[in-house]
Amino acid sequence: MTTGAPTPTYPARPRRSRLRTFLPLGVAAWLVLEIWLLTVVAGATSGLVVFLLLLAGLVLGSVVIKRAGRRAFQALNEALQRGGTPTSGGGNGLMMLGGLLIMLPGLVSDALGLLLLIPPVQKAVSRLAERTFERKLREATSGSLGDAFQQARMHRPDGKVVQGEVIREEPGDAPQEPRPPLTR
Repeated sequence: MTTGAPTPTYPARPRRSRLRTFLPLGVAAWLVLEIWLLTVVAGATSGLVVFLLLLAGLVLGSVVIKRAGRRAFQALNEALQRGGTPTSGGGNGLMMLGGLLIMLPGLVSDALGLLLLIPPVQKAVSRLAERTFERKLREATSGSLGDAFQQARMHRPDGKVVQGEVIREEPGDAPQEPRPPLTR
């Protein structure tokens, strides 16, 4: 029997969220579906029709994004001229997302992008996103301030906690006095 150094114990890793677990699988399934639909359309018509569909999606998506960007910039400019604070943008973000989905090659993304251009759908998605954001914000702020400090510490593999601070020095700055060491 030989006894060696004790094996270091590492803190248990937190479980992966469902989103991080299933997102890669969902993206892969979406890509397979897009490619399959494009091959079905190419088999029913021709490769030229598929190319023209993809080109039309690229042009239409860029027009939608440009228009939504202009509207958002105009709303921001008007709000700043009035002296008020800028508002949410009135659905311009969802229009840009719709334009981006239309620009992506594929028929399913085109359909989703076109759905996001419909005002009632925009309102429903906006309300859903706002409710989800507020719920997540409430969950994140339910902890105490001590929890935030605990999460901000750096843990070494042997379980010791190393506290410190970052000091950034710009070139040409005068050297600072040495700081006292951190105590436990």
